[in-house]
Amino acid sequence: MSEYEHTCMIRGDGGRTIRAILDRICNKWTLLIVATLDQGRLRFGDLHQQVPGISQRMLTLTLRNLERDGLVSRTVHAEVPPRVEYALTATGKSLIPPALALAGWAIEHVPHIEASRTAYESRNAT
Repeated sequence: MSEYEHTCMIRGDGGRTIRAILDRICNKWTLLIVATLDQGRLRFGDLHQQVPGISQRMLTLTLRNLERDGLVSRTVHAEVPPRVEYALTATGKSLIPPALALAGWAIEHVPHIEASRTAYESRNAT
């Protein structure tokens, strides 16, 4: 068993690979898009309507990166006008359980975190 088995050093590249993957999947847009696509295949416009607050540019960039990383598939239908649909791949679907676990953890700990923030602010108020 490696000394770094349970750390981001596991790949021996100073954690760069793991950090890059975590940066991608832990941003708010990725998780919102993945959660939305968990409902099934969607067109760009439908996805844009269902992800509150995301700009078209950010949706485009995030979808492109998710496709590049193999989490989302993009299907172009030869129609006029062209119809493009996005869906989660098997790898993308495998992100749902840990994402839900993380969201569940956040929900469970909201009272403690809010109390800690309030206590911190009152200690550090000048």
